[in-house]
Amino acid sequence: MKICVAGAAGAFGVKHLDALAAIDGVEVVSVVGGKAADIEALAAKRAIPHADKSLDQALARPEIEAVILSTPTQMHAVQAIACLKASKHVLVEIPMADNLADSEELVRMQAKTGLVAMAGHVRRFNPSHQWIHNRIAAGELKILQMDVQTYFFRRTNLNALGQPRSWTDHLLWHHACHTVDLFQHQCGEVASEAFGLQGPKHPTLGIAMDMSIGLKVPSGAICTLSLSFNNKGPLGTFFRYICDNGTYIARYDDLYDGEDKKIDLAGVAVSSNGIELIDREFVAAIRDQREPNASVAQCLPAMRTLDRIERAMR
Repeated sequence: MKICVAGAAGAFGVKHLDALAAIDGVEVVSVVGGKAADIEALAAKRAIPHADKSLDQALARPEIEAVILSTPTQMHAVQAIACLKASKHVLVEIPMADNLADSEELVRMQAKTGLVAMAGHVRRFNPSHQWIHNRIAAGELKILQMDVQTYFFRRTNLNALGQPRSWTDHLLWHHACHTVDLFQHQCGEVASEAFGLQGPKHPTLGIAMDMSIGLKVPSGAICTLSLSFNNKGPLGTFFRYICDNGTYIARYDDLYDGEDKKIDLAGVAVSSNGIELIDREFVAAIRDQREPNASVAQCLPAMRTLDRIERAMR
């Protein structure tokens, strides 16, 4: 399977390149990125035959079957729709869009083309969260509450590699998207109640730097999510599952019980790398001609919940 990675020179683009290298029968034949010198150097280093600044040029290449978009958030929906119109399967990094209207248009285009269109909701694939999901499905666990902290220190517009960004990140439409989708996915329900509070906006970035979100599903489970770009300390997202049969703490691909004892996740998945697992699902869904876990249609309810929260905060 011949794949193009757009945004390949960025932090997550590189993670996808590494993940795809671990999947049999997959070849990255094109990379697309910002500065011509950067993307050409990346292609040369990894022996990738085609590099270009323009996604349109890659989409015109008939050998490319699928595209992974790891580009700025504001470009996600437009580029994903362009991929589908060019008859390419597409995996678009989270979020699929930064508003509900564009999310719904992407879902409509996927239904029209019948191609695989998947959103990069990697939390569904982290072995830690898969372990919880499997136990819920087996009737061994029921979530009572999820307490989630998403903390970064981003008072300047830099990416995860410390490089200047050409776009501005967003606590609600990007980082809260992870938890809203995961909570609804784990509970198997859409939030019946949702609210949000946001702190002052940054004077130059124009975004809220602190946010609090509350969710409740019809069965009664609740989720409390705290987000900040002002946190100077341990960075990342940490999940506490308070269940009827135990408490569990997920730190990316690792899982601990309520007494901080590490849980053995061997056998949960073929890899401990969430990015690799989501790429494997994308490739498998194309090969099997089926809907993937985290299809854009499956993730649309999360975007609708985010829209409700945004409208409430206004």
